[in-house]
Amino acid sequence: MPSLAPTPAARVTWPSPGQVLLLQSVRADPCISVLASTTPAPRMTDTDLRRLRRLVDDAAGRLAGDGPPDPHLLRAALDEVVAGVARQATGSAIALYVSPHLREVVRLPVPVPDRVVVDRTFATRDLVRALHRTPQHVVLLLSEAEARLVVGVADDLRPPPRTSFPLTAETAPLDAFLRRVDEALGTYLRLHPAPLVLVGAERVVGRFRRQSRNTARLAGTVDANLTRAPVTALVPRIREVLEAYLRSRQDEALEHLDRRRSRHAVVEGIDACWLAARRERPEMLAVEEGFTHAARLSPDGDFLTPADDVEHPDVVDDVVDELIETVLLRGGWIAFVDDGALAGSGRVALTVR
Repeated sequence: MPSLAPTPAARVTWPSPGQVLLLQSVRADPCISVLASTTPAPRMTDTDLRRLRRLVDDAAGRLAGDGPPDPHLLRAALDEVVAGVARQATGSAIALYVSPHLREVVRLPVPVPDRVVVDRTFATRDLVRALHRTPQHVVLLLSEAEARLVVGVADDLRPPPRTSFPLTAETAPLDAFLRRVDEALGTYLRLHPAPLVLVGAERVVGRFRRQSRNTARLAGTVDANLTRAPVTALVPRIREVLEAYLRSRQDEALEHLDRRRSRHAVVEGIDACWLAARRERPEMLAVEEGFTHAARLSPDGDFLTPADDVEHPDVVDDVVDELIETVLLRGGWIAFVDDGALAGSGRVALTVR
C-alpha cells in the first residue's frame, strides 16, 4: 500500500528566510498549503481550531478531485498536523504545509486571508510578506555600565547564542567601553546582517552612534534606559521603531519605481511583470499586499489567462505568489506596499536591470 515518506512531527516556528527558501524549493504533486488567521494566545482557541479544520476539509475535498495516488494518507497527515498545532501557542496567523515528503507549520505575526492551495508548489507569498513586515532585527541595549544584545523575530526577543554579549564597562572609560561594544556588534552583524535598533539613554546612544562603524542599517532608536527591562516592556517600543522603518522602506520603493520609469526600466501589470520576470533581469518587484490573481499558463509558461475556476487542477491559484518566487530566485527583491499604492500600475510593477 502506498504511504507517505516518514517525517518527524511538524515544527511550529516563526518564519525565517531559510525556511522560506526551503519551502519554495519543494516541487511535489501535490503540495498542500493551508493558511488561516488566528488569535494570538498561549493555545489555539476553539474558534480558530474549528475554522482550521474546515479549511482542512476543503483541502481534502480538493485532493479527492485532483486524484493524487494516496489522498487518504495526505488527509491523515493534515489531521495529524492540526492535532499538534491545536496544543500550541498561536500568533496572528498559521500556515500548514504538507506534501508526501514534508510537513511544516509556521506561525505568522501578520493576519492572512484564509485559503487553501493545492498545487505543485507551496504558497509562500504570506511568509515573504511576513518577513517584509516583521523583519528579523537586532536590538542593542546600552547603558554606561552594560550592553546587551537580543535578536527579534515578530514579538519574540531573545539573546543570540555564541556572542561576547552581555558586556560590562567595569572600570573602563565610557568611550573605550563603547568601542568594545561596537567591535562585538560588528562581529555579529557581519555574520547575521539585519536592521538594528538601539535602546538606551539619549546621551549614551548619541555617543555610541558618533563612533560606531556598524549603523549602516540603523532602523531607529528608543531613548530610554531599558537594559534590564522585561520583554513585555521592550516589544511595543521596538515595534514602533520598526513600523516607522518599514513605512520609510515603502516610500523608498515607490521613489525607486519613479526613478526607473524615467529610464524606461519598469513594466506594470501582472501580464507584463510575469513575462519580464522570466525573460528579463528582474530587480525589484513592488506588489500591493492584497493583490491576488488566479490564471492558467500558456504551454510555454510565458503568458497568463485569467481564471475563475480556482479549484481546477490546471489553474494556478495565485500567480502573484509564483511571480514573487521567480523574482527572488533570479536575484531580485520584493517590496510589499499598501493596497492602492500601485492602483495606476495594475497593482504590481517590476523594475528590470
